[in-house]
Amino acid sequence: QVRLVESGGGLVQSGGSLRLSCATSGFTMSTYGMNWYRQPPEKDRELVASISSRGTQIQYAESVKGRFAISRTEDTLYLQMNDLKPDDTAVYFCNARHLSNSYWGQGTQVAVSS
Repeated sequence: QVRLVESGGGLVQSGGSLRLSCATSGFTMSTYGMNWYRQPPEKDRELVASISSRGTQIQYAESVKGRFAISRTEDTLYLQMNDLKPDDTAVYFCNARHLSNSYWGQGTQVAVSS
């Protein structure tokens, strides 16, 4: 059974930091590109950061460049979020993608107060 379980969200003040984790099981994560998405309140889901299966290619949304860092181990995906802003408030989702397969976690809430 494929599982992606996010954790690490919470309420933080502007300028603070959080580290999100996505623990995976039921598939070979090392063969999948991994992504973090977020969905702000009443807005569409957007791609925040991506990392290739070998970790050699990383991309970030312009809005988080220089503040967020994506990383991965054999079975866990991370998102280090620094200098958080109120606009970063959203539900953050972990996504695994390879060819026609795409798996999602249930999301973790991040709220940043001003």
